[in-house]
Amino acid sequence: MLFCDVTGSTALGERLDPESFRQVMRRYFDAARRVIEQHGGTVEKFIGDAVMAVFGVPVLHEDDALRAVRAAAGLREQIAVLNHQLETDFGATVSVRTGVNTGPVVTGTEERLATGDAVNLAARLEQAAAPGEIVIGPQTWALVRDAVGAEPLEPLQLKGKSAPVSAYRLLQVHGDVRPRARVGGAPLVGRGSQLRMLGEAFANLVAERSCGLFTILGMAGVGKSRLAAEFVRGIDATVVTGTCLSYGQGITYWPVVSMAKQLLDPQNGCSGAAGLMARDAKVAAAVNVLVGEQAAVTSPAEIAWAVRKLLESSAELAPVVVVFDDLHWGEPALFDLIEHLADFSRDAPILVLCMARPELLDSRPGWGGGKLNATTLLLEPLQPAETATLIDELVPPGTGIDARVRERVQATAGGNPLFVEEMLALLAESGDADLATPPTITALLAARLDQLAPAERTVLECGSVEGQSFHQGPVQVMAPEERDVPGRLMTLIHKDLVRPDRAVLPGEHAFRFRHLLIRDAAYQALAKADRAQLHERFARWLEERGAGLVELDEITGYHLEQAFGYRCELGPADERARQLAADAAAHLDKAGRRAMDRGDTGAAVSLLERAEALLPQLGLNHPVQQSLIWASRSPAG
Repeated sequence: MLFCDVTGSTALGERLDPESFRQVMRRYFDAARRVIEQHGGTVEKFIGDAVMAVFGVPVLHEDDALRAVRAAAGLREQIAVLNHQLETDFGATVSVRTGVNTGPVVTGTEERLATGDAVNLAARLEQAAAPGEIVIGPQTWALVRDAVGAEPLEPLQLKGKSAPVSAYRLLQVHGDVRPRARVGGAPLVGRGSQLRMLGEAFANLVAERSCGLFTILGMAGVGKSRLAAEFVRGIDATVVTGTCLSYGQGITYWPVVSMAKQLLDPQNGCSGAAGLMARDAKVAAAVNVLVGEQAAVTSPAEIAWAVRKLLESSAELAPVVVVFDDLHWGEPALFDLIEHLADFSRDAPILVLCMARPELLDSRPGWGGGKLNATTLLLEPLQPAETATLIDELVPPGTGIDARVRERVQATAGGNPLFVEEMLALLAESGDADLATPPTITALLAARLDQLAPAERTVLECGSVEGQSFHQGPVQVMAPEERDVPGRLMTLIHKDLVRPDRAVLPGEHAFRFRHLLIRDAAYQALAKADRAQLHERFARWLEERGAGLVELDEITGYHLEQAFGYRCELGPADERARQLAADAAAHLDKAGRRAMDRGDTGAAVSLLERAEALLPQLGLNHPVQQSLIWASRSPAG
């Protein structure tokens, strides 16, 4: 959430003619809307002289917090430009203060306005900011801290908040496209064979003086950029890099512009590119249009041709490696340019190295297929032993993290190096042995799931109610409107979000979330009302179909207990909620008595205490109440 308002607007309105004041505010609102929308945000409403904007609605992105902070900084710069015009036209200037906060909200109402405590806190942060300041909340800081410069403020006493709130004054946004990794210095682990593949492909291109396309696919955090960085560090070549942005307007050629500027920078010593620009006016004209130094009409085909000529001239002196990162966010014209390089470059040792998530194949199904010197590598998560090695490299044994925490990090990360690093970083900063999911990972996974088709997301969310492993049958019951659950599950397997698993229930097909964190992200995306309904549907399915399950009462009782709990969080318990409590208590009571019969006192106590906690919703003479009285008087009780 981003809130900004004009300070001193009352005095400004008193001094200016009403029509002039209206013109000043219109220009301010236009500038705010333009900057916010350029960074992928949505202006929800104008309130007096304030702007309320949201990032992540209606489409969620992993970098929404950074987008909001960039927009706030961009608006501050735009206001400085606007003030020159306002001073000339009206003899007046405006000053804005801004608050940015991150948190869960409810949206989708008729007004589509986001509501929740995160919205209120953003408004309070804005009110606490001084003119010209940008104040960001603690969750926003946790998400953008490696991409911005900021200083902590004294904890703020904000209206409506029972405790002081930590906040930060934004000083600057770094030029990097993405936050820099907080944990670094660890050697590359488990990627020896992939590194050799890259080296061999490059050596062949150099020997043949040809151009090749090498694409590394993998989910976010699996180590694509890390592998590429290790590769280019060990070769003798001219390396130019560019990263595709996930937002903005007119950014089709953003990575190519960056590459062209690197080639033409005299400090980089690429005299071949500079010489071509001096000799060939046609190439120079197209490149100058590309980098914004000349306004003229050109075409994507001319730009692709000129970029190829620029790279080929650079490769006359030394091999060239062209690195495109985050290519899944690229535009069709950029894909065409890359394929043009791979198809038509001749007598020039050029390696076009692309990193992308598997979603690239959704927009470009035939990527690299059938091309000479084209290789696509799917980077899989690390194996358990490799993950353990990475953990040891980042946190050597005996440095304060016990074996159980290490095991939990390894199990939760699922072989994803970024997840390992982020969890260990959060653990080191907080000192809390209770392993929490870092907000960076939560945002990353939530954004990925939000990009799924609605039917796929529905199936995934229903599966998350059962747990990390789930079965097809109950998913169909929880999503009765979805006619092709098997097809949706196959698509989710193709997208590497779930994998087939061994079924616990006879006659069922089972699946397992690729990571526990993916399951948690899918579950957290559900509204509490939906969770209550889905937990109840799953429990009723188990009552009918789970006769062969040894732990039937424990599992059914748990899901009914969850359904009841969520209903109570949303309001007073009604008759249906009380029935859920009674049914949950009956199952937990039955499971508890069975645990007593087998001598498992610890489990019996836990199950019966949970049943007892539901008793306030039941009458004193309810059968479950009487059963618990009996259990408490028995020798085991």
